[in-house]
Amino acid sequence: MEKKLPDTIAIINQEWQDQGPLRLMFMDEARFGRISDTQACWCPKPFRPICQAMVTHQYTYAYGAVSVQDGGFDSLILPYVNGECTQIFLEEVAKRHPSDRIIMVMDGAGWHKSQAIDLPNNMRISFLPPYAPELNPVEHIWDELREKWFHNRVFTSLEAL
Repeated sequence: MEKKLPDTIAIINQEWQDQGPLRLMFMDEARFGRISDTQACWCPKPFRPICQAMVTHQYTYAYGAVSVQDGGFDSLILPYVNGECTQIFLEEVAKRHPSDRIIMVMDGAGWHKSQAIDLPNNMRISFLPPYAPELNPVEHIWDELREKWFHNRVFTSLEAL
């Protein structure tokens, strides 16, 4: 991927008839839920920390895309991970960057390759190689969020989450 990406971008850019700046973005989805993740935490001696836990299986999904040139991040919270929600997200990103030609890099999930997805005019898709999530910078954003903000917490509802 790292070696082929410049060639892939050049080919897409050459085949694209429209004008405008090229924006390379990586996208991914993550599931966040009301099931809590307890981790070790600090508290002064001789006290012991009290962490609540919850095993409610309610989830919502965060869609995110990061622009590698400027670090901009576009996101939406949607109820499902499927072709329809992916379509909504791609249209929203295209609307947020109307003058740019967007190359969206994503993994090979089935709903990303759905025939029902109708790409906006200012967007093209490139797929990551299989089994290579470490190549997607958005994966690191989800890890950071989970590590820093979602452990040892209980949410009263999906809206609170």
